Amino acid sequence: MESVKLLKTDKEIRKGSKKKITWKKIKEQKMLIFMSLPFVIWLMIFAYAPLVGWIIAFQNYKPQNGFFGSEWVGFKHFIDLFNEPMFYTALKNTLGMGMLGLVFGTLSAITFAIALNEIRFSKFKKLTQTISYLPHFVSWVVVANIAITAMSQTGIINELLMTLHLIDAPINFMSDPNKFWGIVTVSDIWKETGWNAIIYLAAMTSIDQEMYEAAQVDGASRFEQIWHITLPSIRSIIVILMIMNIGNLINIGFEKQMLLGNNIVADKALVIEKYALDYGIGMFRYSFGTAIGIFKSVVSVGLILIFNGIAKKTGEGHLM
Repeated sequence: MESVKLLKTDKEIRKGSKKKITWKKIKEQKMLIFMSLPFVIWLMIFAYAPLVGWIIAFQNYKPQNGFFGSEWVGFKHFIDLFNEPMFYTALKNTLGMGMLGLVFGTLSAITFAIALNEIRFSKFKKLTQTISYLPHFVSWVVVANIAITAMSQTGIINELLMTLHLIDAPINFMSDPNKFWGIVTVSDIWKETGWNAIIYLAAMTSIDQEMYEAAQVDGASRFEQIWHITLPSIRSIIVILMIMNIGNLINIGFEKQMLLGNNIVADKALVIEKYALDYGIGMFRYSFGTAIGIFKSVVSVGLILIFNGIAKKTGEGHLM
């Protein structure tokens, strides 16, 4: 009976915590509403208004005929999409590289943030932070050229491996399809780790220092403090960022794949966005390309809702 009473009390508190929107509240916050209006208008014009173009996916769209003059074909382009073997190759590559980037990108960002947080020499810490952020602002064209040069047969990586007697002959990394996903993932980690660590590092600065002092009194080592204090304290931030990144699992772009790829590794470099560009817009199949775009959006929203629901049920951080 006591547990039932506590449950009812908890529900009443939750209901009471939900504030009703009244005209009085709107008047009190009118300045904030006016300040947010330009962003709402921008979002409506550039994010929601273009969704009208999704109607193209259900037509045999011809630019000269427009929306109203094009033939209506229903789900024909979606059926064609799911019947093309090349689509499944692109989907496999997209999900494969997306998962590698998500897992190793998140782990590298958290590890780097913890390492920076543990550094006590402030000048060195600031210098390291600044240097680690810089690759984020470097174009993928430059990053791809650096990666290709470094991993060529006469590049620094082969020279280093041969100097350390780990290999007898140079390895042509860029001509091995089985290494392509790894090359893309490592290049992406090098470029984005410093930038992605910012939020984790900011979350760590808000941890109560008295917890670390108490742990030191109890004889906890630095590693134990990280494991039992730092990581649990930023767990909700990790979950929220993971949910947001999972939504982009299928939206990994195509720039790095196109710039790092070549004819030898073309099958491993084909991702959904490149597939939409080459076999949709590139072949003037506007309706087919739009169908691919809708598929991506639906999968992204579905992934966010699923993992957000899981996080909500397990009591971890969630978006909604």
